[in-house]
Amino acid sequence: MAETALTARAEAAVQTGTVAVPAAWGGVCPYFHEAVELLGKRWSGAIVHVLLGGPMRFSELSHAVPLISDRLLSIRLRELEGFDIVERQVHDEPPVRVEYELTPKGRALEPAVSALRSWAREWHQ
Repeated sequence: MAETALTARAEAAVQTGTVAVPAAWGGVCPYFHEAVELLGKRWSGAIVHVLLGGPMRFSELSHAVPLISDRLLSIRLRELEGFDIVERQVHDEPPVRVEYELTPKGRALEPAVSALRSWAREWHQ
């Protein structure tokens, strides 16, 4: 999987002490590159943006992120869970309810998402 390869390359850069400007990355920090690749995937940034408003059920997310298929929403949620950005909460009381919410790591993306939203409103026309 691409995410695993990126993480492995980022970790290798850390272990070799080349995090700041690794030659193999053309001067790009591997952590920055990995973050941009993750949030730049189609719908990932939108999912994080919507979840900044609080926990949501799958059907609520599906309606809040227009045009995303249920299959792709499920894939993106699993990817974001794998990076500890989103967590899946299962509430066992009848009826069983599943919600998705941002982890502290995911909530820490708020300033970046907010800045990108502001930039888009000003410059994307």
